[in-house]
Amino acid sequence: MLRIKELREDNDIKQAEIAKFLGIQQNSYSQIENEKNTIQIDHLIKLASFYKTSTDYILGLTDEIKPYPKKK
Repeated sequence: MLRIKELREDNDIKQAEIAKFLGIQQNSYSQIENEKNTIQIDHLIKLASFYKTSTDYILGLTDEIKPYPKKK
């Protein structure tokens, strides 16, 4: 279960805005959000950075929304 829809709605962002940020069409992003298409790894990483969370949180592997600490 991807959490990208929840994150987007919590931040009052439209699908078209996120799609533009990722460099894809809005309908392609909608299919990812509705899990009718898989998310590309580079898009997953961009979204984690954008929302300041981890890819594990987006993928539903953890409930911890805080991102991992950066490497020193």
